[in-house]
Amino acid sequence: MTTPNPGPVPMTGPHLYSVPREPGAPAPTPRPRTAWTADQLMAAEFPEPRWAVPGILSEGVNLLAGPPKVGKSWLSLGLGLSVAAGGKAMDAVPVEGGPVLYLALEDTPRRLQTRMRKLLGGRPAPAGLTLVTECPPLPQGGNEAIAGWLDNHPDARMVVIDVFAKMRGHSAPGASAYDADYAAVGHAKRIADHYGVAVVLVHHVRKAGSDDFLTEVSGTNGLAGAADATLVLKRARGKADGVLHVTGRDVDEAEYALQFHAAAGAWQLLEGPAADHTIGDTRSAILRHVRSNPGARPKDIAAAMPDVDADTVRRTCSRMAADGQLCKDAAGRYYPDPDTKQTAQGASGVSDRPAAPTDQPELPGHPGSALSGCPASSDERRSQ
Repeated sequence: MTTPNPGPVPMTGPHLYSVPREPGAPAPTPRPRTAWTADQLMAAEFPEPRWAVPGILSEGVNLLAGPPKVGKSWLSLGLGLSVAAGGKAMDAVPVEGGPVLYLALEDTPRRLQTRMRKLLGGRPAPAGLTLVTECPPLPQGGNEAIAGWLDNHPDARMVVIDVFAKMRGHSAPGASAYDADYAAVGHAKRIADHYGVAVVLVHHVRKAGSDDFLTEVSGTNGLAGAADATLVLKRARGKADGVLHVTGRDVDEAEYALQFHAAAGAWQLLEGPAADHTIGDTRSAILRHVRSNPGARPKDIAAAMPDVDADTVRRTCSRMAADGQLCKDAAGRYYPDPDTKQTAQGASGVSDRPAAPTDQPELPGHPGSALSGCPASSDERRSQ
Protein backbone atom coordinates (compact mmCIF):
# COMPACT_ATOMS: atom_id res chain seq x y z
CA MET A 1 0.00 0.00 0.00
CA THR A 2 1.40 3.36 -1.06
CA THR A 3 1.62 5.98 1.63
CA PRO A 4 0.14 9.31 0.47
CA ASN A 5 2.61 12.17 0.11
CA PRO A 6 2.02 14.40 3.13
CA GLY A 7 3.33 17.46 1.30
CA PRO A 8 6.00 19.89 2.45
CA VAL A 9 6.92 19.83 6.11
CA PRO A 10 5.79 23.11 7.71
CA MET A 11 8.51 25.39 9.07
CA THR A 12 8.72 25.86 12.80
CA GLY A 13 7.90 29.36 13.94
CA PRO A 14 6.65 32.32 11.88
CA HIS A 15 8.26 33.27 8.60
CA LEU A 16 7.60 35.94 5.99
CA TYR A 17 4.76 34.03 4.33
CA SER A 18 2.90 33.56 7.60
CA VAL A 19 3.10 36.97 9.26
CA PRO A 20 -0.57 37.62 10.12
CA ARG A 21 -2.53 40.66 9.12
CA GLU A 22 -2.84 43.23 11.88
CA PRO A 23 -6.21 43.13 13.70
CA GLY A 24 -8.73 45.42 12.07
CA ALA A 25 -6.48 46.15 9.08
CA PRO A 26 -8.26 47.42 5.95
CA ALA A 27 -8.57 45.35 2.82
CA PRO A 28 -5.55 45.02 0.50
CA THR A 29 -4.75 47.98 -1.72
CA PRO A 30 -6.48 47.71 -5.14
CA ARG A 31 -4.27 47.59 -8.20
CA PRO A 32 -3.53 51.16 -9.38
CA ARG A 33 -4.63 52.43 -12.76
CA THR A 34 -1.84 52.57 -15.36
CA ALA A 35 -3.44 54.05 -18.53
CA TRP A 36 -5.31 57.27 -19.35
CA THR A 37 -6.13 59.46 -22.30
CA ALA A 38 -4.36 62.83 -22.17
CA ASP A 39 -7.49 64.73 -21.08
CA GLN A 40 -8.25 62.14 -18.41
CA LEU A 41 -4.72 62.38 -17.04
CA MET A 42 -4.86 66.19 -16.86
CA ALA A 43 -8.23 66.02 -15.07
CA ALA A 44 -7.08 63.41 -12.55
CA GLU A 45 -6.15 64.29 -8.98
CA PHE A 46 -3.26 62.43 -7.41
CA PRO A 47 -2.25 62.31 -3.76
CA GLU A 48 1.08 63.78 -2.72
CA PRO A 49 3.96 61.28 -2.46
CA ARG A 50 4.02 59.37 0.82
CA TRP A 51 7.19 60.02 2.76
CA ALA A 52 8.66 57.38 5.02
CA VAL A 53 11.18 59.98 6.21
CA PRO A 54 10.11 63.45 4.99
CA GLY A 55 12.66 65.05 2.71
CA ILE A 56 14.84 61.93 2.56
CA LEU A 57 12.90 58.71 1.84
CA SER A 58 9.82 58.94 -0.36
CA GLU A 59 7.62 56.22 -1.78
CA GLY A 60 9.39 54.38 -4.59
CA VAL A 61 12.74 52.64 -4.76
CA ASN A 62 15.50 54.28 -2.71
CA LEU A 63 19.02 52.97 -3.34
CA LEU A 64 21.08 53.43 -0.15
CA ALA A 65 24.77 52.85 -0.92
CA GLY A 66 27.96 53.19 1.06
CA PRO A 67 31.35 51.59 1.64
CA PRO A 68 31.69 48.50 3.83
CA LYS A 69 31.48 49.09 7.60
CA VAL A 70 30.42 52.73 7.19
CA GLY A 71 27.21 52.05 9.11
CA LYS A 72 24.57 51.48 6.43
CA SER A 73 22.89 48.68 8.40
CA TRP A 74 22.86 50.73 11.61
CA LEU A 75 21.29 53.61 9.67
CA SER A 76 18.66 51.49 7.91
CA LEU A 77 17.72 49.57 11.07
CA GLY A 78 17.48 52.82 13.03
CA LEU A 79 15.22 54.29 10.34
CA GLY A 80 13.08 51.14 10.39
CA LEU A 81 12.60 51.38 14.16
CA SER A 82 11.78 55.10 13.96
CA VAL A 83 9.23 54.71 11.18
CA ALA A 84 7.59 51.68 12.80
CA ALA A 85 7.26 53.48 16.14
CA GLY A 86 6.68 57.03 14.91
CA GLY A 87 8.56 59.91 16.47
CA LYS A 88 11.80 61.29 15.04
CA ALA A 89 14.16 59.66 12.57
CA MET A 90 17.85 60.33 13.17
CA ASP A 91 16.80 62.25 16.26
CA ALA A 92 15.64 65.16 14.10
CA VAL A 93 13.02 64.40 11.41
CA PRO A 94 9.40 63.79 12.56
CA VAL A 95 7.96 60.68 10.91
CA GLU A 96 4.49 59.19 10.76
CA GLY A 97 4.41 55.71 12.26
CA GLY A 98 3.42 52.65 10.27
CA PRO A 99 4.40 49.01 9.65
CA VAL A 100 7.92 48.35 8.32
CA LEU A 101 9.37 45.17 6.81
CA TYR A 102 13.12 44.79 7.38
CA LEU A 103 14.90 42.02 5.47
CA ALA A 104 18.20 41.64 7.36
CA LEU A 105 19.69 39.03 5.06
CA GLU A 106 23.26 39.22 6.39
CA ASP A 107 22.34 39.15 10.09
CA THR A 108 21.41 36.54 12.64
CA PRO A 109 18.52 36.97 15.09
CA ARG A 110 21.02 37.34 17.92
CA ARG A 111 22.86 40.17 16.16
CA LEU A 112 19.61 41.94 15.36
CA GLN A 113 18.52 41.69 18.97
CA THR A 114 21.84 43.12 20.16
CA ARG A 115 21.65 46.02 17.72
CA MET A 116 18.05 46.82 18.55
CA ARG A 117 18.81 46.75 22.26
CA LYS A 118 21.43 49.43 21.64
CA LEU A 119 19.22 51.51 19.39
CA LEU A 120 16.16 51.35 21.63
CA GLY A 121 18.06 52.26 24.78
CA GLY A 122 15.46 50.75 27.07
CA ARG A 123 12.41 51.85 25.06
CA PRO A 124 9.88 49.15 24.09
CA ALA A 125 10.38 47.56 20.67
CA PRO A 126 7.66 48.54 18.14
CA ALA A 127 5.34 45.70 17.15
CA GLY A 128 5.03 47.34 13.72
CA LEU A 129 8.55 46.30 12.70
CA THR A 130 8.77 42.84 11.09
CA LEU A 131 12.31 41.43 10.88
CA VAL A 132 13.20 38.63 8.45
CA THR A 133 16.58 36.93 8.03
CA GLU A 134 15.84 34.71 5.00
CA CYS A 135 13.96 35.39 1.78
CA PRO A 136 14.30 34.06 -1.78
CA PRO A 137 15.57 36.41 -4.51
CA LEU A 138 12.95 38.77 -5.93
CA PRO A 139 12.56 36.93 -9.27
CA GLN A 140 12.35 33.53 -7.53
CA GLY A 141 9.52 34.16 -5.10
CA GLY A 142 10.77 37.14 -3.10
CA ASN A 143 8.36 39.44 -4.94
CA GLU A 144 5.38 37.32 -3.92
CA ALA A 145 6.58 37.02 -0.31
CA ILE A 146 6.96 40.78 0.10
CA ALA A 147 3.69 41.43 -1.71
CA GLY A 148 1.92 39.02 0.63
CA TRP A 149 3.25 40.87 3.65
CA LEU A 150 2.17 44.19 2.16
CA ASP A 151 -1.30 42.78 1.45
CA ASN A 152 -1.53 41.93 5.14
CA HIS A 153 -0.24 45.39 6.13
CA PRO A 154 -1.91 47.83 3.71
CA ASP A 155 -0.86 50.83 5.81
CA ALA A 156 2.84 49.86 5.59
CA ARG A 157 5.27 52.72 5.06
CA MET A 158 8.62 51.11 4.27
CA VAL A 159 10.40 47.93 3.16
CA VAL A 160 14.18 47.63 3.71
CA ILE A 161 16.25 45.03 1.84
CA ASP A 162 19.67 44.68 3.44
CA VAL A 163 21.50 43.81 1.26
CA PHE A 164 20.17 44.11 -2.28
CA ALA A 165 22.79 41.70 -3.67
CA LYS A 166 21.08 38.88 -1.76
CA MET A 167 17.72 39.57 -3.43
CA ARG A 168 18.46 40.62 -7.01
CA GLY A 169 18.64 37.09 -8.43
CA HIS A 170 20.31 35.89 -11.61
CA SER A 171 20.48 37.99 -14.75
CA ALA A 172 18.66 36.97 -17.92
CA PRO A 173 20.93 35.06 -20.34
CA GLY A 174 22.57 37.41 -22.83
CA ALA A 175 21.51 40.60 -21.02
CA SER A 176 24.02 43.44 -20.86
CA ALA A 177 25.28 44.55 -17.46
CA TYR A 178 23.21 47.74 -17.69
CA ASP A 179 20.03 45.88 -18.62
CA ALA A 180 20.62 43.35 -15.85
CA ASP A 181 21.04 46.08 -13.23
CA TYR A 182 18.00 47.98 -14.49
CA ALA A 183 15.85 44.84 -14.46
CA ALA A 184 17.03 43.89 -10.97
CA VAL A 185 15.89 47.21 -9.50
CA GLY A 186 12.74 46.98 -11.62
CA HIS A 187 11.50 44.03 -9.53
CA ALA A 188 11.58 46.20 -6.40
CA LYS A 189 10.13 49.20 -8.23
CA ARG A 190 7.03 47.27 -9.28
CA ILE A 191 6.37 46.49 -5.62
CA ALA A 192 6.99 50.08 -4.52
CA ASP A 193 4.75 51.56 -7.22
CA HIS A 194 1.94 49.07 -6.71
CA TYR A 195 1.74 49.50 -2.94
CA GLY A 196 2.87 53.13 -2.66
CA VAL A 197 5.62 52.39 -0.13
CA ALA A 198 9.27 53.34 0.21
CA VAL A 199 11.51 50.38 -0.68
CA VAL A 200 15.10 50.84 0.50
CA LEU A 201 17.78 48.76 -1.23
CA VAL A 202 21.02 48.70 0.79
CA HIS A 203 23.96 48.47 -1.60
CA HIS A 204 27.71 49.06 -1.87
CA VAL A 205 29.91 51.65 -3.57
CA ARG A 206 33.04 51.21 -5.67
CA LYS A 207 36.47 51.29 -4.07
CA ALA A 208 37.52 54.24 -6.23
CA GLY A 209 36.06 57.57 -5.15
CA SER A 210 34.52 60.19 -7.43
CA ASP A 211 33.45 63.81 -7.37
CA ASP A 212 29.97 62.66 -8.45
CA PHE A 213 28.50 60.46 -5.72
CA LEU A 214 26.14 58.78 -8.22
CA THR A 215 29.07 57.25 -10.09
CA GLU A 216 30.35 55.68 -6.87
CA VAL A 217 27.43 53.24 -6.69
CA SER A 218 28.72 49.74 -7.42
CA GLY A 219 27.47 48.39 -10.73
CA THR A 220 26.33 50.20 -13.86
CA ASN A 221 24.23 53.34 -14.20
CA GLY A 222 21.26 51.01 -14.60
CA LEU A 223 20.92 50.78 -10.80
CA ALA A 224 20.60 54.51 -10.17
CA GLY A 225 18.67 54.94 -13.41
CA ALA A 226 15.93 52.53 -12.36
CA ALA A 227 15.76 53.79 -8.75
CA ASP A 228 13.54 56.72 -7.84
CA ALA A 229 16.17 58.10 -5.46
CA THR A 230 19.80 57.40 -4.68
CA LEU A 231 21.37 57.99 -1.29
CA VAL A 232 25.10 57.58 -0.70
CA LEU A 233 26.50 57.52 2.83
CA LYS A 234 30.14 58.59 2.86
CA ARG A 235 32.66 59.08 5.60
CA ALA A 236 33.39 62.73 6.23
CA ARG A 237 36.23 64.84 7.56
CA GLY A 238 35.75 67.42 10.28
CA LYS A 239 33.12 67.25 12.99
CA ALA A 240 30.75 64.92 11.12
CA ASP A 241 31.17 61.16 10.97
CA GLY A 242 29.37 60.89 7.65
CA VAL A 243 27.56 62.79 4.92
CA LEU A 244 24.36 61.48 3.35
CA HIS A 245 24.12 62.60 -0.29
CA VAL A 246 20.56 62.44 -1.66
CA THR A 247 19.08 62.93 -5.11
CA GLY A 248 16.00 61.61 -6.88
CA ARG A 249 12.82 62.19 -8.81
CA ASP A 250 10.69 63.31 -5.87
CA VAL A 251 13.45 64.41 -3.49
CA ASP A 252 15.54 67.54 -3.84
CA GLU A 253 19.27 67.00 -4.25
CA ALA A 254 20.94 67.71 -0.92
CA GLU A 255 23.59 66.55 1.49
CA TYR A 256 23.23 66.09 5.23
CA ALA A 257 25.91 65.81 7.90
CA LEU A 258 25.49 62.89 10.29
CA GLN A 259 27.15 61.91 13.53
CA PHE A 260 27.41 58.30 14.67
CA HIS A 261 26.99 57.56 18.38
CA ALA A 262 28.72 54.20 18.78
CA ALA A 263 27.40 53.58 22.30
CA ALA A 264 23.82 53.82 21.05
CA GLY A 265 24.44 52.57 17.51
CA ALA A 266 22.54 55.59 16.24
CA TRP A 267 23.08 58.10 13.46
CA GLN A 268 22.08 61.66 14.34
CA LEU A 269 21.28 64.37 11.81
CA LEU A 270 23.39 67.44 12.60
CA GLU A 271 21.97 70.96 12.52
CA GLY A 272 22.87 73.23 9.64
CA PRO A 273 24.38 72.64 6.19
CA ALA A 274 26.76 69.73 5.78
CA ALA A 275 29.70 72.01 4.92
CA ASP A 276 29.61 73.46 8.43
CA HIS A 277 30.53 70.03 9.79
CA THR A 278 32.84 68.68 7.09
CA ILE A 279 35.26 71.55 6.49
CA GLY A 280 37.99 72.79 8.80
CA ASP A 281 37.30 75.11 11.70
CA THR A 282 38.64 78.21 9.92
CA ARG A 283 36.56 77.65 6.79
CA SER A 284 33.51 76.84 8.87
CA ALA A 285 33.86 80.10 10.84
CA ILE A 286 34.31 82.11 7.63
CA LEU A 287 31.28 80.45 6.05
CA ARG A 288 29.10 81.22 9.07
CA HIS A 289 30.22 84.88 9.07
CA VAL A 290 29.59 85.33 5.35
CA ARG A 291 26.14 83.78 5.64
CA SER A 292 25.28 86.30 8.34
CA ASN A 293 27.01 89.15 6.45
CA PRO A 294 26.72 88.66 2.68
CA GLY A 295 29.16 90.88 0.80
CA ALA A 296 31.77 90.82 3.57
CA ARG A 297 35.38 91.63 2.69
CA PRO A 298 38.34 89.67 4.06
CA LYS A 299 39.24 92.51 6.44
CA ASP A 300 35.68 92.47 7.87
CA ILE A 301 35.84 88.70 8.31
CA ALA A 302 39.28 88.93 9.95
CA ALA A 303 37.97 91.55 12.38
CA ALA A 304 35.31 89.07 13.50
CA MET A 305 37.93 86.32 13.92
CA PRO A 306 40.62 87.76 16.23
CA ASP A 307 42.23 84.33 16.72
CA VAL A 308 43.09 84.05 13.00
CA ASP A 309 45.52 86.44 11.30
CA ALA A 310 44.23 88.54 8.43
CA ASP A 311 46.51 86.98 5.80
CA THR A 312 45.21 83.49 6.64
CA VAL A 313 41.63 84.74 6.33
CA ARG A 314 42.37 86.34 2.93
CA ARG A 315 44.04 83.18 1.54
CA THR A 316 41.32 80.91 2.94
CA CYS A 317 38.54 83.04 1.43
CA SER A 318 40.25 82.85 -1.96
CA ARG A 319 40.60 79.06 -1.72
CA MET A 320 36.97 78.68 -0.63
CA ALA A 321 35.89 80.64 -3.71
CA ALA A 322 38.00 78.34 -5.88
CA ASP A 323 36.42 75.30 -4.21
CA GLY A 324 32.88 76.62 -4.76
CA GLN A 325 32.19 77.16 -1.05
CA LEU A 326 31.93 80.95 -1.47
CA CYS A 327 31.29 83.35 -4.35
CA LYS A 328 33.38 86.47 -4.92
CA ASP A 329 32.47 89.57 -6.92
CA ALA A 330 34.76 91.94 -8.83
CA ALA A 331 35.06 94.23 -5.80
CA GLY A 332 36.45 91.43 -3.62
CA ARG A 333 33.27 90.89 -1.59
CA TYR A 334 32.25 87.36 -0.62
CA TYR A 335 28.80 85.75 -0.69
CA PRO A 336 27.55 82.33 0.45
CA ASP A 337 25.85 81.48 -2.88
CA PRO A 338 25.15 82.94 -6.35
CA ASP A 339 21.58 84.00 -5.53
CA THR A 340 22.71 86.11 -2.58
CA LYS A 341 25.42 87.68 -4.74
CA GLN A 342 23.01 88.49 -7.58
CA THR A 343 20.37 89.93 -5.26
CA ALA A 344 22.93 92.15 -3.52
CA GLN A 345 24.14 93.47 -6.90
CA GLY A 346 20.61 94.16 -8.13
CA ALA A 347 20.69 91.41 -10.73
CA SER A 348 17.67 89.45 -11.87
CA GLY A 349 18.27 86.74 -9.29
CA VAL A 350 17.87 84.05 -11.93
CA SER A 351 20.03 81.05 -11.07
CA ASP A 352 20.99 78.04 -13.13
CA ARG A 353 20.25 75.79 -10.17
CA PRO A 354 17.02 73.77 -10.41
CA ALA A 355 14.21 74.96 -8.20
CA ALA A 356 13.26 72.73 -5.31
CA PRO A 357 10.02 70.80 -5.84
CA THR A 358 7.06 72.51 -4.19
CA ASP A 359 6.13 69.26 -2.41
CA GLN A 360 9.63 68.83 -0.96
CA PRO A 361 9.46 68.81 2.85
CA GLU A 362 12.01 71.07 4.53
CA LEU A 363 14.13 69.33 7.10
CA PRO A 364 14.68 70.91 10.52
CA GLY A 365 17.82 73.01 10.57
CA HIS A 366 18.57 72.39 6.87
CA PRO A 367 17.38 75.44 4.88
CA GLY A 368 19.23 74.36 1.75
CA SER A 369 22.48 73.18 0.27
CA ALA A 370 25.59 74.74 1.74
CA LEU A 371 27.77 74.47 -1.36
CA SER A 372 26.96 76.86 -4.15
CA GLY A 373 28.84 75.15 -6.95
CA CYS A 374 29.93 78.61 -8.05
CA PRO A 375 33.24 78.28 -9.91
CA ALA A 376 36.08 80.71 -9.38
CA SER A 377 36.48 83.35 -12.06
CA SER A 378 39.54 83.41 -14.29
CA ASP A 379 40.86 86.44 -12.37
CA GLU A 380 40.50 84.56 -9.10
CA ARG A 381 42.32 81.51 -10.46
CA ARG A 382 45.21 83.68 -11.69
CA SER A 383 45.50 85.39 -8.30
CA GLN A 384 45.91 82.09 -6.41
